[in-house]
Amino acid sequence: MQTNPTYSSLVAVGDSFTEGMSDLLPDGSYRGWADLLAGRMAARAPGFRYANLAVRGKLIRQIVDEQVEVAAAMQADVITLVGGLNDTLRPKCDMVRVRALLTEAVERLAPSCKQLVLMRSPGRQGPVLERFRPRMEELFAHVDELAARHGAVVVDLYGAPSLSDPRLWDVDRLHLSAEGHRRVAEAVWQTLGYDPEDTEWRTPVPATLPPGWTSRRVADARFARQHLLPWIGRRLTGRSSGDGRPAKRPDLMPYEDTVE
Repeated sequence: MQTNPTYSSLVAVGDSFTEGMSDLLPDGSYRGWADLLAGRMAARAPGFRYANLAVRGKLIRQIVDEQVEVAAAMQADVITLVGGLNDTLRPKCDMVRVRALLTEAVERLAPSCKQLVLMRSPGRQGPVLERFRPRMEELFAHVDELAARHGAVVVDLYGAPSLSDPRLWDVDRLHLSAEGHRRVAEAVWQTLGYDPEDTEWRTPVPATLPPGWTSRRVADARFARQHLLPWIGRRLTGRSSGDGRPAKRPDLMPYEDTVE
């Protein structure tokens, strides 16, 4: 990987993690690590172009069908691909199929760009991670294999202590906070070969007194009512939070058009 490279374009492919949930902006839209990364890259390359095809809730089959060919046709310098984690969180998950689809995506995207970026997604501490950890780690092992085979780079967010801290996650317990997204942008930035702007992005935030028992139970009840039950309802009815939602930024356009 060259030091301080100059890339002229970026295309981001994936689900809610790449769309930017839950890095909320005042206008109600989401920013997220990909937008932050694009802003930094644009500062190094006049005329820099950026597209973000990510849509929340997408499974790897949908990412392959709806985003991969579009991204490949854009011939961007850098493509980021993060997908498959939504599949691993489903009660029934065919990991053989997930690995095959991820392979299909990488085989199509890697030749179409100068640098393909893959990720080992972050995992929040808690019972959900423990339940699905074997599937996640199987997925990440396959990511490593694909990267080695196709010349992609891997951003290891799963192994970063800071990003497992619940304080860097939103109240829905599924998406990173603004600070979490900032750290992811820094991680990708460094993996691409740019000089670090934050050498401590892996370092956990300073310790604080944990909330009391009553506060935790209130938070658990709020989480179940506002996030868990609706999520279960969508699973039971075969719906997704991304149904009918367009790509975040479907065209490869100059970054100046992006809302900061």
